Amino acid sequence: MGEQDAVDQVDDPGTVSTLVDDLRDLGVESGETLLVHSSLSALGWVVGDAQAVVDALREAVTDSGTLVMPAHTGQYTDPSVWSNPPVPDDWVETIRDERPPFRPESTPTRGMGAIAECFRGYPDTVRSRHPTVSFAAWGADAESVVADHAYDEGLGEESPLAAVYDRGGRVLMLGTGHGTNTSIHLAEYRAEFPTERTAGEAPVLEDGEVVRVEYEDIETDTSDFEALGADFEERVPEAVERGHVGAAEARLVDQRALVDFAVEWFEANRD
Repeated sequence: MGEQDAVDQVDDPGTVSTLVDDLRDLGVESGETLLVHSSLSALGWVVGDAQAVVDALREAVTDSGTLVMPAHTGQYTDPSVWSNPPVPDDWVETIRDERPPFRPESTPTRGMGAIAECFRGYPDTVRSRHPTVSFAAWGADAESVVADHAYDEGLGEESPLAAVYDRGGRVLMLGTGHGTNTSIHLAEYRAEFPTERTAGEAPVLEDGEVVRVEYEDIETDTSDFEALGADFEERVPEAVERGHVGAAEARLVDQRALVDFAVEWFEANRD
């Protein structure tokens, strides 16, 4: 979407104060734990772009709450299975050998969108250590949310997703759908259904030294997340608040209710 399209979406430009008002009208509360998925282009034209959105989210949650965003880095996944686009087979070893180490404080996100990348770069944002599925956080519980992020099963029980769940957090989707709702991955680990195991490795910095960490995980699958999310919103409507933030359709979701529902849904619908 071009900038003219963003202008055409709104009668007036979005600002930090108007976005905060929209977030409050949606139900965002000061002091809460909020995991955000976002699309800047969906919001329409915003004065200050992604930075204004991050400032508005911080103002809405306040420093007594905790703001969390995915900060994933697909460039550290296994290059032999890349498909969008694939790379030549004779590049794979070069990519594995020559990648600089993952650095939580500086490695850019990939495919997370402008808002998440902007948030990642704020000097008082902290980030978890996982080389492919890290999360960034700010606020009262930020350090504890991202601490001790396990390399194995990176979206499971020792992940920031589980930390948000334990704190009774909510998921804010700004112009995005359940297809990218990372909280549903937590249910994949908790549900009982057959799944494949995978292995990965990546360079990271530990005490200033480059080391290669190896980790195991389950084979996650987002192909049915939209169907699951639609069923959840139909069957548990009290767990979802709907509205608009700027021009974007927005949903505020009880994460614990979603994950618990998704566990049962996977066990009933995945072979």
